[in-house]
Amino acid sequence: MPARLILNADDFGLTPGINRAIAELHAAGFLTSATLMAAGPAFADALTIAQAHPKLGIGCHIVLTDGTPISPPETIPTLLAPDRKHLRPTLTDFLRDLLLGRIAPAEIHREALAQILHLQHHGIRVTHLDTHKHTHIFPQVIRPLLAAAAEAGVPAIRNPFEPAHAPSHALLQRRLQIAALNLFQPAFNRIAAVTPRPDGTFGISATGGLNPQTLRDLLQHLPSSGTYELLCHPGYNDPDLDRITTRLRHHRDIEREALLTEIPRILSIPNPPQLISYADL
Repeated sequence: MPARLILNADDFGLTPGINRAIAELHAAGFLTSATLMAAGPAFADALTIAQAHPKLGIGCHIVLTDGTPISPPETIPTLLAPDRKHLRPTLTDFLRDLLLGRIAPAEIHREALAQILHLQHHGIRVTHLDTHKHTHIFPQVIRPLLAAAAEAGVPAIRNPFEPAHAPSHALLQRRLQIAALNLFQPAFNRIAAVTPRPDGTFGISATGGLNPQTLRDLLQHLPSSGTYELLCHPGYNDPDLDRITTRLRHHRDIEREALLTEIPRILSIPNPPQLISYADL
């Protein structure tokens, strides 16, 4: 049996241009899944696209930093930035306070559940969860996140670790960061032991650098069996994106074009991977 591959785009609902790219890639057969941001500025537009493409698997992209909460702010005080309206603006701020015990797990559970239920209330069958900036790598996040998933009936979760044999195209600083984060993998595997998830996720270290050559190299290292996810951030670098705080701007165009050229290539080889969505796990 060939390997199974989930082609998942993050940031669904962030801008109309990102939504458009996801719709086009799915219609072309080069994207099977996307994770939707419950409080994304283009959430309504994403809902319209999801309804028009029922075979596109839709997960919930849980946002605990760099965004706006769904819960009433007074119910999640330890998750908030100093303005008491938004989540902490940077991953560094979030991780510092998480590791110092300043963030209440019950509030992570409350906000995660609120985001999942928001999608379900709008008719989305939520196939899985992942997190903005991969915050569920940490035990303090994955535990309440899995509790929220169980309560809402969400069956699967992203494995936020790359396979050991995956090639790295990141700069030295990024490689060192990922090596440090990989220390949390044994704890993650214990906590999520009975939760359906892929065997690994390609593209984490390549975020911001997923061009055609990088994508080709990643896909060439896809094992001949097992289930894996390819993480990507396609979009259009347009005026709507200019109004969003994100480090991924012009590269969203590059990732979109890379998927259009390289996915057909991998599907044309003998015994190609079977493209699935999280709904098929």
